[in-house]
Amino acid sequence: MKWKKYPQNIKVRLITSFFNRAVSSAVMPFMALFFSQEMNKVWAGIFLIFTVIISFFVNLIGGYISDRFPRKKVLVFTSFLSALMFLLMTISLFPKENIISLFAFSYVAYIVTSSLGRPAMHAIIIDSTTPENRKEVYALDYWLVNLSMAIGAALGGLLYVNHQIELFALLTITSTSLPIAYQIWLIDENTKKIEKQHQNVFMDLIHNYKIAFQDMPFVKVVVGSMFIFAAEFSLNSYIGVRLAETFKSVHIGDFEIAGVRMLSILNIENMLLVVCFTFFINKITDRFNKRKVLLVGLIVYSVGYITVTSSNIWYILILFNFIAAIGELIYSPVLNAEQANMIPADKRGSYSAFSNFSFSGADLIARSTIIIGAYLIPTMMSVYIGVLLMIGISLLYTGLFLKKPTSKKNKGIVS
Repeated sequence: MKWKKYPQNIKVRLITSFFNRAVSSAVMPFMALFFSQEMNKVWAGIFLIFTVIISFFVNLIGGYISDRFPRKKVLVFTSFLSALMFLLMTISLFPKENIISLFAFSYVAYIVTSSLGRPAMHAIIIDSTTPENRKEVYALDYWLVNLSMAIGAALGGLLYVNHQIELFALLTITSTSLPIAYQIWLIDENTKKIEKQHQNVFMDLIHNYKIAFQDMPFVKVVVGSMFIFAAEFSLNSYIGVRLAETFKSVHIGDFEIAGVRMLSILNIENMLLVVCFTFFINKITDRFNKRKVLLVGLIVYSVGYITVTSSNIWYILILFNFIAAIGELIYSPVLNAEQANMIPADKRGSYSAFSNFSFSGADLIARSTIIIGAYLIPTMMSVYIGVLLMIGISLLYTGLFLKKPTSKKNKGIVS
Protein backbone atom coordinates (compact mmCIF):
# COMPACT_ATOMS: atom_id res chain seq x y z
CA MET A 1 0.00 0.00 0.00
CA LYS A 2 1.38 3.39 -1.04
CA TRP A 3 1.19 6.60 0.99
CA LYS A 4 -1.52 8.12 -1.26
CA LYS A 5 -3.81 5.16 -0.57
CA TYR A 6 -3.63 5.45 3.21
CA PRO A 7 -6.79 6.78 4.91
CA GLN A 8 -6.59 10.44 5.95
CA ASN A 9 -6.61 9.57 9.66
CA ILE A 10 -3.55 7.36 9.24
CA LYS A 11 -1.69 10.20 7.52
CA VAL A 12 -2.70 12.70 10.25
CA ARG A 13 -1.62 10.27 12.98
CA LEU A 14 1.74 9.47 11.38
CA ILE A 15 2.66 13.09 10.60
CA THR A 16 1.59 14.66 13.93
CA SER A 17 3.19 11.86 15.96
CA PHE A 18 6.43 12.27 14.05
CA PHE A 19 6.87 15.95 14.95
CA ASN A 20 5.58 15.54 18.49
CA ARG A 21 7.89 12.62 19.29
CA ALA A 22 10.89 14.28 17.65
CA VAL A 23 10.75 17.07 20.22
CA SER A 24 9.41 15.17 23.25
CA SER A 25 12.06 12.45 22.97
CA ALA A 26 14.70 15.16 23.32
CA VAL A 27 13.61 15.72 26.92
CA MET A 28 11.40 12.86 28.18
CA PRO A 29 14.20 10.21 28.30
CA PHE A 30 16.07 12.52 30.68
CA MET A 31 13.27 12.85 33.25
CA ALA A 32 14.77 10.20 35.55
CA LEU A 33 18.11 11.99 35.37
CA PHE A 34 16.48 15.42 35.82
CA PHE A 35 14.60 14.49 38.99
CA SER A 36 17.58 12.52 40.33
CA GLN A 37 19.76 15.63 40.01
CA GLU A 38 17.14 18.06 41.35
CA MET A 39 16.18 15.86 44.33
CA ASN A 40 17.76 12.39 44.72
CA LYS A 41 17.56 8.92 43.18
CA VAL A 42 15.08 7.41 45.63
CA TRP A 43 12.78 10.47 45.42
CA ALA A 44 13.00 10.37 41.62
CA GLY A 45 12.20 6.65 41.51
CA ILE A 46 9.19 6.95 43.84
CA PHE A 47 7.87 10.05 42.03
CA LEU A 48 8.16 8.44 38.59
CA ILE A 49 6.53 5.23 39.83
CA PHE A 50 3.68 7.41 41.14
CA THR A 51 3.25 9.01 37.70
CA VAL A 52 3.17 5.60 36.01
CA ILE A 53 0.43 4.37 38.36
CA ILE A 54 -1.59 7.53 37.69
CA SER A 55 -1.04 7.07 33.94
CA PHE A 56 -2.40 3.53 34.01
CA PHE A 57 -5.65 4.37 35.82
CA VAL A 58 -6.26 7.56 33.85
CA ASN A 59 -5.59 5.58 30.67
CA LEU A 60 -8.43 3.20 31.59
CA ILE A 61 -10.75 6.18 32.01
CA GLY A 62 -9.53 7.49 28.64
CA GLY A 63 -10.39 4.17 26.97
CA TYR A 64 -13.91 4.26 28.41
CA ILE A 65 -14.37 7.87 27.26
CA SER A 66 -13.10 7.12 23.74
CA ASP A 67 -15.70 4.34 23.34
CA ARG A 68 -18.53 6.53 24.69
CA PHE A 69 -17.79 9.92 23.11
CA PRO A 70 -16.48 11.29 19.76
CA ARG A 71 -12.77 10.47 19.64
CA LYS A 72 -11.84 13.60 17.74
CA LYS A 73 -13.21 15.86 20.49
CA VAL A 74 -11.38 13.84 23.14
CA LEU A 75 -8.09 14.19 21.25
CA VAL A 76 -8.42 17.94 20.59
CA PHE A 77 -9.22 18.70 24.23
CA THR A 78 -6.54 16.50 25.82
CA SER A 79 -3.79 17.58 23.40
CA PHE A 80 -4.58 21.25 24.12
CA LEU A 81 -4.20 20.62 27.87
CA SER A 82 -0.91 18.76 27.28
CA ALA A 83 0.47 21.78 25.41
CA LEU A 84 -0.51 24.00 28.34
CA MET A 85 1.39 21.73 30.74
CA PHE A 86 4.54 21.95 28.61
CA LEU A 87 4.25 25.73 28.74
CA LEU A 88 4.17 25.59 32.56
CA MET A 89 7.19 23.26 32.61
CA THR A 90 9.10 25.71 30.43
CA ILE A 91 8.21 28.63 32.71
CA SER A 92 9.40 26.69 35.78
CA LEU A 93 12.91 26.45 34.28
CA PHE A 94 13.46 30.22 33.86
CA PRO A 95 14.58 31.07 37.44
CA LYS A 96 18.18 30.19 38.30
CA GLU A 97 16.84 27.82 40.94
CA ASN A 98 14.29 25.73 39.01
CA ILE A 99 10.77 25.83 40.45
CA ILE A 100 10.78 22.08 40.93
CA SER A 101 7.29 22.03 42.53
CA LEU A 102 5.71 23.70 39.46
CA PHE A 103 7.67 21.45 37.11
CA ALA A 104 6.65 18.30 39.01
CA PHE A 105 2.98 19.37 39.13
CA SER A 106 2.97 20.20 35.40
CA TYR A 107 4.67 16.90 34.59
CA VAL A 108 2.02 14.93 36.52
CA ALA A 109 -0.76 16.95 34.85
CA TYR A 110 0.80 16.23 31.44
CA ILE A 111 0.83 12.50 32.26
CA VAL A 112 -2.89 12.73 33.09
CA THR A 113 -3.92 14.63 29.94
CA SER A 114 -1.82 12.55 27.54
CA SER A 115 -3.07 9.30 29.12
CA LEU A 116 -6.69 10.41 28.67
CA GLY A 117 -6.20 10.99 24.94
CA ARG A 118 -3.93 8.08 24.04
CA PRO A 119 -6.60 5.32 23.79
CA ALA A 120 -8.69 7.46 21.43
CA MET A 121 -5.76 7.82 19.02
CA HIS A 122 -4.93 4.11 19.17
CA ALA A 123 -8.58 3.24 18.51
CA ILE A 124 -8.76 5.60 15.52
CA ILE A 125 -5.77 3.82 13.95
CA ILE A 126 -7.40 0.40 14.35
CA ASP A 127 -10.67 1.84 12.97
CA SER A 128 -8.81 3.02 9.87
CA THR A 129 -7.01 -0.24 9.09
CA THR A 130 -7.95 -3.83 8.22
CA PRO A 131 -6.32 -7.12 9.28
CA GLU A 132 -4.79 -7.30 5.79
CA ASN A 133 -2.92 -3.96 5.91
CA ARG A 134 -2.39 -3.63 9.67
CA LYS A 135 1.11 -5.17 9.75
CA GLU A 136 2.21 -2.82 6.96
CA VAL A 137 0.78 0.26 8.69
CA TYR A 138 2.33 -0.70 12.03
CA ALA A 139 5.69 -1.26 10.34
CA LEU A 140 5.57 2.23 8.81
CA ASP A 141 4.43 3.74 12.12
CA TYR A 142 7.23 1.91 13.93
CA TRP A 143 9.74 3.27 11.40
CA LEU A 144 8.52 6.87 11.72
CA VAL A 145 8.41 6.66 15.51
CA ASN A 146 12.04 5.63 15.66
CA LEU A 147 13.14 8.17 13.06
CA SER A 148 11.53 10.95 15.10
CA MET A 149 13.01 9.58 18.33
CA ALA A 150 16.46 9.41 16.75
CA ILE A 151 16.17 13.09 15.83
CA GLY A 152 14.95 13.84 19.35
CA ALA A 153 17.73 11.85 20.99
CA ALA A 154 20.29 13.73 18.91
CA LEU A 155 18.76 17.06 19.97
CA GLY A 156 18.65 15.96 23.60
CA GLY A 157 22.22 14.69 23.67
CA LEU A 158 23.56 17.93 22.21
CA LEU A 159 21.31 20.48 23.93
CA TYR A 160 19.79 18.99 27.10
CA VAL A 161 22.62 19.86 29.51
CA ASN A 162 23.00 23.54 28.56
CA HIS A 163 19.79 24.42 26.69
CA GLN A 164 16.89 22.92 28.64
CA ILE A 165 14.67 26.01 28.32
CA GLU A 166 15.03 26.10 24.54
CA LEU A 167 14.14 22.41 24.27
CA PHE A 168 11.02 22.76 26.41
CA ALA A 169 9.97 25.91 24.52
CA LEU A 170 10.26 23.97 21.25
CA LEU A 171 8.22 21.14 22.75
CA THR A 172 5.53 23.64 23.81
CA ILE A 173 5.28 25.11 20.31
CA THR A 174 5.13 21.69 18.66
CA SER A 175 2.49 20.31 21.05
CA THR A 176 0.36 23.43 20.54
CA SER A 177 0.09 22.61 16.83
CA LEU A 178 -1.39 19.14 17.52
CA PRO A 179 -4.94 20.11 18.59
CA ILE A 180 -5.07 22.50 15.63
CA ALA A 181 -4.09 19.71 13.22
CA TYR A 182 -6.59 17.28 14.79
CA GLN A 183 -9.40 19.81 14.54
CA ILE A 184 -8.72 20.56 10.86
CA TRP A 185 -7.84 17.17 9.37
CA LEU A 186 -8.92 14.33 11.66
CA ILE A 187 -12.14 12.51 10.73
CA ASP A 188 -14.06 10.69 13.47
CA GLU A 189 -15.29 7.69 11.48
CA ASN A 190 -16.19 5.49 14.43
CA THR A 191 -19.92 4.77 14.50
CA LYS A 192 -19.84 1.92 17.02
CA LYS A 193 -20.31 3.53 20.43
CA ILE A 194 -20.87 1.35 23.46
CA GLU A 195 -24.15 1.88 25.29
CA LYS A 196 -24.19 2.86 28.94
CA GLN A 197 -25.02 -0.24 31.02
CA HIS A 198 -25.18 1.35 34.48
CA GLN A 199 -26.41 4.71 35.76
CA ASN A 200 -23.37 4.79 38.07
CA VAL A 201 -20.45 5.90 35.87
CA PHE A 202 -17.89 4.04 38.00
CA MET A 203 -19.85 0.78 37.71
CA ASP A 204 -20.29 1.35 33.99
CA LEU A 205 -16.52 1.79 33.58
CA ILE A 206 -15.85 -1.46 35.47
CA HIS A 207 -18.44 -3.31 33.37
CA ASN A 208 -16.81 -1.95 30.23
CA TYR A 209 -13.44 -3.52 31.14
CA LYS A 210 -14.85 -6.78 32.46
CA ILE A 211 -14.77 -8.43 29.02
CA ALA A 212 -11.17 -7.34 28.39
CA PHE A 213 -10.01 -8.67 31.77
CA GLN A 214 -11.79 -11.98 31.14
CA ASP A 215 -10.12 -12.38 27.72
CA MET A 216 -7.23 -14.47 29.03
CA PRO A 217 -5.21 -14.75 25.80
CA PHE A 218 -5.31 -10.96 25.46
CA VAL A 219 -4.38 -10.52 29.15
CA LYS A 220 -1.38 -12.83 28.64
CA VAL A 221 -0.22 -10.79 25.65
CA VAL A 222 -0.57 -7.52 27.56
CA VAL A 223 1.28 -8.75 30.66
CA GLY A 224 3.92 -10.53 28.58
CA SER A 225 4.53 -7.36 26.57
CA MET A 226 4.95 -5.47 29.83
CA PHE A 227 7.89 -7.65 30.88
CA ILE A 228 9.43 -7.44 27.41
CA PHE A 229 9.18 -3.64 27.17
CA ALA A 230 10.59 -3.22 30.71
CA ALA A 231 14.07 -4.14 29.44
CA GLU A 232 14.03 -1.42 26.78
CA PHE A 233 12.47 1.15 29.11
CA SER A 234 15.20 0.56 31.70
CA LEU A 235 17.68 2.05 29.21
CA ASN A 236 16.43 5.53 30.10
CA SER A 237 15.92 4.70 33.78
CA TYR A 238 18.38 2.44 35.60
CA ILE A 239 20.92 2.15 32.77
CA GLY A 240 20.88 5.91 32.13
CA VAL A 241 21.45 6.77 35.79
CA ARG A 242 24.16 4.10 36.09
CA LEU A 243 26.03 5.38 33.03
CA ALA A 244 25.81 8.98 34.28
CA GLU A 245 27.44 7.91 37.55
CA THR A 246 29.96 5.18 36.67
CA PHE A 247 30.75 5.32 32.94
CA LYS A 248 34.39 6.29 32.34
CA SER A 249 34.58 9.06 29.75
CA VAL A 250 35.89 8.20 26.27
CA HIS A 251 37.62 10.90 24.20
CA ILE A 252 37.51 11.15 20.42
CA GLY A 253 39.90 14.00 19.73
CA ASP A 254 38.59 16.90 21.79
CA PHE A 255 35.07 15.44 21.95
CA GLU A 256 34.30 13.81 25.31
CA ILE A 257 31.73 11.02 25.57
CA ALA A 258 30.59 10.95 29.19
CA GLY A 259 27.72 8.93 30.69
CA VAL A 260 24.85 11.15 29.48
CA ARG A 261 26.26 11.31 25.95
CA MET A 262 26.82 7.54 25.96
CA LEU A 263 23.13 7.12 26.78
CA SER A 264 22.23 9.41 23.89
CA ILE A 265 24.50 7.43 21.55
CA LEU A 266 22.77 4.17 22.52
CA ASN A 267 19.34 5.73 21.93
CA ILE A 268 20.44 7.18 18.59
CA GLU A 269 22.00 3.86 17.51
CA ASN A 270 18.85 1.96 18.46
CA MET A 271 16.60 4.30 16.53
CA LEU A 272 18.83 4.67 13.48
CA LEU A 273 19.01 0.89 13.13
CA VAL A 274 15.22 0.81 13.14
CA VAL A 275 15.07 3.61 10.57
CA CYS A 276 17.57 1.91 8.27
CA PHE A 277 16.47 -1.74 8.53
CA THR A 278 12.74 -1.86 9.41
CA PHE A 279 11.42 -2.49 5.90
CA PHE A 280 14.34 -4.74 4.95
CA ILE A 281 13.88 -7.02 7.96
CA ASN A 282 10.09 -6.87 7.66
CA LYS A 283 10.36 -8.11 4.07
CA ILE A 284 12.62 -11.00 5.14
CA THR A 285 10.42 -12.04 8.08
CA ASP A 286 7.32 -12.12 5.85
CA ARG A 287 8.75 -15.31 4.30
CA PHE A 288 8.79 -17.23 7.59
CA ASN A 289 6.29 -18.59 10.09
CA LYS A 290 5.23 -15.76 12.41
CA ARG A 291 5.59 -17.97 15.49
CA LYS A 292 9.25 -18.61 14.74
CA VAL A 293 9.81 -14.95 13.81
CA LEU A 294 8.38 -13.79 17.15
CA LEU A 295 10.46 -16.27 19.19
CA VAL A 296 13.74 -15.57 17.39
CA GLY A 297 13.21 -11.82 17.67
CA LEU A 298 12.44 -11.96 21.38
CA ILE A 299 15.45 -14.16 22.18
CA VAL A 300 17.86 -11.91 20.23
CA TYR A 301 16.32 -8.83 21.90
CA SER A 302 16.74 -10.42 25.35
CA VAL A 303 20.40 -11.28 24.86
CA GLY A 304 21.08 -7.68 23.88
CA TYR A 305 19.39 -5.97 26.82
CA ILE A 306 20.61 -8.43 29.45
CA THR A 307 24.17 -7.49 28.48
CA VAL A 308 23.56 -3.73 28.13
CA THR A 309 22.02 -3.64 31.62
CA SER A 310 25.35 -4.27 33.36
CA SER A 311 28.09 -3.46 30.83
CA ASN A 312 30.27 -0.38 31.28
CA ILE A 313 32.55 -0.81 28.25
CA TRP A 314 31.64 1.44 25.32
CA TYR A 315 32.13 -1.09 22.50
CA ILE A 316 30.24 -3.85 24.37
CA LEU A 317 27.37 -1.41 24.96
CA ILE A 318 27.24 -0.45 21.28
CA LEU A 319 27.49 -4.08 20.03
CA PHE A 320 24.78 -5.54 22.27
CA ASN A 321 22.55 -2.51 21.86
CA PHE A 322 22.78 -3.30 18.13
CA ILE A 323 21.76 -6.92 18.81
CA ALA A 324 18.81 -5.78 20.96
CA ALA A 325 17.62 -3.41 18.21
CA ILE A 326 17.72 -6.14 15.56
CA GLY A 327 15.69 -8.43 17.84
CA GLU A 328 13.11 -5.68 18.31
CA LEU A 329 12.87 -5.20 14.54
CA ILE A 330 12.16 -8.89 14.09
CA TYR A 331 9.43 -9.33 16.71
CA SER A 332 7.70 -5.94 16.92
CA PRO A 333 5.60 -5.81 13.69
CA VAL A 334 4.33 -9.36 14.32
CA LEU A 335 3.36 -8.55 17.91
CA ASN A 336 1.62 -5.27 17.02
CA ALA A 337 -0.44 -6.74 14.17
CA GLU A 338 -1.43 -9.92 16.02
CA GLN A 339 -2.46 -8.00 19.13
CA ALA A 340 -4.57 -5.53 17.10
CA ASN A 341 -6.33 -8.46 15.41
CA MET A 342 -7.44 -9.75 18.83
CA ILE A 343 -9.43 -6.58 19.65
CA PRO A 344 -13.26 -6.55 19.21
CA ALA A 345 -14.51 -3.77 16.92
CA ASP A 346 -16.94 -2.26 19.44
CA LYS A 347 -14.40 -2.05 22.27
CA ARG A 348 -11.30 -0.74 20.52
CA GLY A 349 -10.89 2.23 22.84
CA SER A 350 -11.23 0.10 25.97
CA TYR A 351 -9.04 -2.74 24.72
CA SER A 352 -6.44 -0.22 23.51
CA ALA A 353 -6.48 1.43 26.94
CA PHE A 354 -6.10 -1.94 28.67
CA SER A 355 -3.30 -2.92 26.28
CA ASN A 356 -1.50 0.25 27.32
CA PHE A 357 -0.91 -1.52 30.63
CA SER A 358 2.01 -3.08 28.73
CA PHE A 359 3.69 0.33 28.58
CA SER A 360 2.52 1.60 31.98
CA GLY A 361 3.58 -1.61 33.69
CA ALA A 362 6.90 -1.68 31.84
CA ASP A 363 7.49 1.94 32.78
CA LEU A 364 6.66 1.09 36.40
CA ILE A 365 9.17 -1.78 36.40
CA ALA A 366 11.77 0.41 34.67
CA ARG A 367 11.33 3.24 37.18
CA SER A 368 11.59 0.78 40.06
CA THR A 369 14.95 -0.41 38.71
CA ILE A 370 16.37 2.99 39.74
CA ILE A 371 15.58 2.10 43.35
CA ILE A 372 16.51 -1.60 43.08
CA GLY A 373 19.74 -0.66 41.31
CA ALA A 374 20.75 1.47 44.29
CA TYR A 375 21.06 -1.77 46.29
CA LEU A 376 22.04 -4.43 43.70
CA ILE A 377 25.26 -4.66 41.72
CA PRO A 378 24.91 -4.34 37.90
CA THR A 379 25.40 -8.06 37.17
CA MET A 380 22.50 -8.92 39.49
CA MET A 381 20.40 -6.35 37.66
CA SER A 382 21.16 -8.25 34.44
CA VAL A 383 19.88 -11.44 36.08
CA TYR A 384 16.75 -9.60 37.22
CA ILE A 385 16.05 -8.28 33.72
CA GLY A 386 16.73 -11.74 32.26
CA VAL A 387 14.11 -13.37 34.50
CA LEU A 388 11.54 -10.74 33.53
CA LEU A 389 12.26 -11.33 29.83
CA MET A 390 11.86 -15.12 30.12
CA ILE A 391 8.47 -14.68 31.81
CA GLY A 392 7.46 -12.19 29.13
CA ILE A 393 8.40 -14.49 26.24
CA SER A 394 6.41 -17.43 27.64
CA LEU A 395 3.30 -15.30 28.26
CA LEU A 396 3.43 -13.67 24.82
CA TYR A 397 3.85 -16.92 22.95
CA THR A 398 1.08 -18.77 24.78
CA GLY A 399 -1.30 -15.79 24.57
CA LEU A 400 -0.86 -15.27 20.83
CA PHE A 401 -0.46 -18.80 19.52
CA LEU A 402 -1.75 -21.29 22.10
CA LYS A 403 -5.09 -19.59 22.78
CA LYS A 404 -8.34 -21.53 22.56
CA PRO A 405 -10.37 -21.11 19.35
CA THR A 406 -12.54 -18.00 19.54
CA SER A 407 -16.30 -18.22 19.27
CA LYS A 408 -18.09 -17.32 16.06
CA LYS A 409 -19.39 -14.23 17.78
CA ASN A 410 -15.91 -12.87 18.29
CA LYS A 411 -14.57 -13.95 14.89
CA GLY A 412 -16.80 -11.56 13.04
CA ILE A 413 -16.18 -8.35 14.95
CA VAL A 414 -12.63 -7.54 13.97
CA SER A 415 -12.57 -5.65 10.72
